[in-house]
Amino acid sequence: MSEAAVQPRGNAVAQSSEAGMGDMSRSETGRSDGRNRRAAETRRKIIAAAKAMISETSTAPTVVAVAKRADVSVRSVFQHFGDVESLFVTVVDSVRDDLVVPPPTPSNRPLDARIPLVVENLAQVFDKIVPLRVAAGQFVNHPALTERAKVSTLELREATLEAFGPEFATLSEQAKEELLDAIGAALSLEAWIVLRRRDGLSYERATAVWRLTLEALLAHGFAAPATE
Repeated sequence: MSEAAVQPRGNAVAQSSEAGMGDMSRSETGRSDGRNRRAAETRRKIIAAAKAMISETSTAPTVVAVAKRADVSVRSVFQHFGDVESLFVTVVDSVRDDLVVPPPTPSNRPLDARIPLVVENLAQVFDKIVPLRVAAGQFVNHPALTERAKVSTLELREATLEAFGPEFATLSEQAKEELLDAIGAALSLEAWIVLRRRDGLSYERATAVWRLTLEALLAHGFAAPATE
């Protein structure tokens, strides 16, 4: 005989009901997991489509264009991102996450070896994000993008200070800050865009210009009076 047959009817009904609820719970969990996977895939397709379009055109695409490229509905784009600005910020973060950042330049190498390494490392990264930065001009005052630009500026500053640490250590605090500001302005992403997009220089020519610029700035800066 089955276990249900030897139990009071109420217990058998309760056990059957509990078993049914367990089956329903597993079914609901399965459906929920499926919806989550589909939502994640839709989000991935939208981001990938926007990244591809920005890379191709250097402009922020419209929601309608992204939806068409990703083969999803316009409603789906708005469900995931709310507006085109939020989508763009997400794309910026995704591109940053995808970047392969070269290792820091060792400060114990000769100065004339460090200069081209620093320039090459910066140029490699900047050249990959030129289309994104040009497209970002459409959202120039967006708080999230402004904050990310500040972070990037600080990262450049820290990398410069690390690469030329021994030389910077000989400078006064004021001289150090002024030299860091000068390098940050001369070797900024905006300056790279001018060379590559406005002036139409090749990658090799643009990096050569930056090497000369950095050499001149360091020669001038490190000639400052030593710290007392």
